[in-house]
Amino acid sequence: MASRPGPSKRKRRPPIRLPWQALLALALLLPALLLGLYALHLDHQVRLRFEGKRWALPARVYARPLELYAGLALSPEQLTRELNLAGYRPDPGLAAPGSYQRAGGAVRLVTRAFNFGDSKEPSRRLTVRFEGSRVAAVESGAGKPLPLARLDPAQIGSFYPLVREDRVLVKREEIPPDLVHALLAAEDRDFFSHHGVDPRGILRALWADLRAGATVQGGSTLTQQLVKNMYLSDERTLWRKLNEAIMAVLLELHYSKDEILTAYVNEVFLGQDGQRAIHGFGLASQFYFRRNLRDIDLPQAALLAGLVKGPSAYDPRRHPERSRERRNAVLTAMAACGFITPAAAARARAVPIDRHLDATGGTTLFPAFVDLVRRQLRATYREEDLTGEGLQIFTTFDPQVQWQLEEAIRQTLPRLARQGGRRQ
Repeated sequence: MASRPGPSKRKRRPPIRLPWQALLALALLLPALLLGLYALHLDHQVRLRFEGKRWALPARVYARPLELYAGLALSPEQLTRELNLAGYRPDPGLAAPGSYQRAGGAVRLVTRAFNFGDSKEPSRRLTVRFEGSRVAAVESGAGKPLPLARLDPAQIGSFYPLVREDRVLVKREEIPPDLVHALLAAEDRDFFSHHGVDPRGILRALWADLRAGATVQGGSTLTQQLVKNMYLSDERTLWRKLNEAIMAVLLELHYSKDEILTAYVNEVFLGQDGQRAIHGFGLASQFYFRRNLRDIDLPQAALLAGLVKGPSAYDPRRHPERSRERRNAVLTAMAACGFITPAAAARARAVPIDRHLDATGGTTLFPAFVDLVRRQLRATYREEDLTGEGLQIFTTFDPQVQWQLEEAIRQTLPRLARQGGRRQ
């Protein structure tokens, strides 16, 4: 009987063994690949949100514009009261738009440029002369009689979105050089030369902190600060800082320095007015100084730049001395960077902190009337349009009539109470 042939013996292949160099390369390549994919994800987020960034702008409700002409029944006291309501400030030098001076029977003022929708009213110097409780003449800065002058109206209320952020958007050409230099000196002196992250700035801040024994400087660039404000939270974690650094570099790859600077100027938080958050230097200049951003001077630019470090801690109304010290530190840094001369810094440091003005732009001064306007507008506009599209709402509200009515009520109610005894 023939025997079966046994199973053929197969040769076993030796196990594949990668050289240690290949294993090391793979160990290094995999994290790099994952990091690259994550960077692509962040890059998409950066471009999507930056290019599509739309700030929610509250609607602003205005009183009727005051039109001045010879023969108008208006006293100097009534005019100055309405100027104060509109955010004008007394200034003997009439240094900038939005200032006025009363001298005897005349009021001199510099109006603010204003877009009424149908026309743009330029800034101009005016002299309003009175005879008793009437306007006798309206003159230009050169003394030429004017038949009519229309002033920018007082803002009497706003309609806010749920986040209650308020800002006045500005363009790059509206940002004064003094503010740019103050920001660079205080926050990021190498802004125009780095690529989003500044290793020298980090080392400089670390050295300053070590010498002071406390955190006295931040190493974040303006680009990193913008990334944190626009994309990230305030949590102090290594992961957040890593995301911030990557996104800052990506932002610099896609957009110019001027675009980044303009976005920063419009985004940064600079104070709190009750429930209203003050964002951007455009609104901050109006809130603290009653001036448009383009009209601020050197000391004011330094003060605003100093607020970035801590809007609450350096509020000039609540902490004038602390605010002055911070402003002066910014001025000293500007001189050290060569943006201003030491003499100019010394003159600016000698200017006192002006904390006697209260902002009125975000306050609903006449809530019943503003609520009536809102109820009427809801019949035509969506709520999101009223609270996020930055609408300008012009009304027929006359502050002079309102004040006369309030005064009549104050005088009449006590008399009625005396006549009626205890009856209401």
